[in-house]
Amino acid sequence: MSRKHEIGAVLLWSTVASAFKLSLRYMSPIQLLFWAFLTSFLLYGVLHLRSFRFSRENLRSAYLGFALLLYYTVLFSAYDLLPAQEAQALNYTWPLALVLLSVPLLERKLAPDTLLGLFLGFLGALIVATRGRPLSLGFSNPVGDILGLGSALIWAIYWLLNVRDERKLEEKMFWNFTFALLYSVPLMLFAGFSLPSPKGLAGAVYVGLFEMGVTYLLWYRAVESDVAFASNLVYLVPFLSLLFISIVLGEMIETTTVLGLVLIVVGILLGQR
Repeated sequence: MSRKHEIGAVLLWSTVASAFKLSLRYMSPIQLLFWAFLTSFLLYGVLHLRSFRFSRENLRSAYLGFALLLYYTVLFSAYDLLPAQEAQALNYTWPLALVLLSVPLLERKLAPDTLLGLFLGFLGALIVATRGRPLSLGFSNPVGDILGLGSALIWAIYWLLNVRDERKLEEKMFWNFTFALLYSVPLMLFAGFSLPSPKGLAGAVYVGLFEMGVTYLLWYRAVESDVAFASNLVYLVPFLSLLFISIVLGEMIETTTVLGLVLIVVGILLGQR
């Protein structure tokens, strides 16, 4: 059963980059944020209903929810500005950001192979962002590239904060998305509340279910059963994502994107050692 969880999670996560880009054709990043958060809030609310309780520990979700809001605001803005293949590759550098953050926060020392991994990973990100011209620093969209890399940094911070939270997954995610949804309401009102088109709403619901909701649960169950297999399988996500981007969005996948992703994944593997 665990292998089904792992494969299901990988396949679903591989589709979300395409879902982001499709949804953003019909709504703004803030609108996508609000409706996806609402979907996840309802999903986790149903799952958490039987064991619902409130404790002071749940106030921890006040800052975790804000981190979610910040992460998805930056991520959706990056997808709004960049081709999907570029945005997803830059976002995938978050494990490298995690390694860097571990130095001041966990007082880790970087071994030579870790330093090499960081160099290769960020070189890969630079190749993607400059579309094969890293020495020229000719970024295709500097603001979008900064947002893409910024989303990776924010997600690494969220991961560090979240991994120390020992609450049950459904409870933790319910309260995280409760606060995230509350924070998104003023943004939605400021941007001008309006009902999305059916296609836009369908995309937001898909994102809420399969980027933020069901896939987390599948992955959590998979890691509980076989962390080694799950950790190795997850490296298929960015490459399968390129396949879906090509088929669903019709983007021509650049050779430099594939090369950059290979370097990023190799860098992550070295960094984890």
